[in-house]
Amino acid sequence: MTKRMSALAVSAAVIGGFFVTSMPAQAATPAGQSVASAKAAVTCNQGQLRQQIAGLKSKAAKLKQLGETAAARKALSDAAALQRKLDACIKADNDASKPFPG
Repeated sequence: MTKRMSALAVSAAVIGGFFVTSMPAQAATPAGQSVASAKAAVTCNQGQLRQQIAGLKSKAAKLKQLGETAAARKALSDAAALQRKLDACIKADNDASKPFPG
């Protein structure tokens, strides 16, 4: 009897999982809220990012000159993170312009 009940519970869970995952995403949104477009255009301001990177690098140089090595390392790591973000943004813009990236 217990084997039958556990098999029934497992099959009900599998069927319930199937119905949850197969339901369209539009049906899951609450009424009154708009559905966002999947192809929303996201652009980044490359000039502003470059200015922020240059500012952080000059700040790091000043801090290093003053002997604040920990703060200089932090500023350089922030500049490196912004540079990675800029590189990813440029790559995304280049790939988005091609119909078949690769």
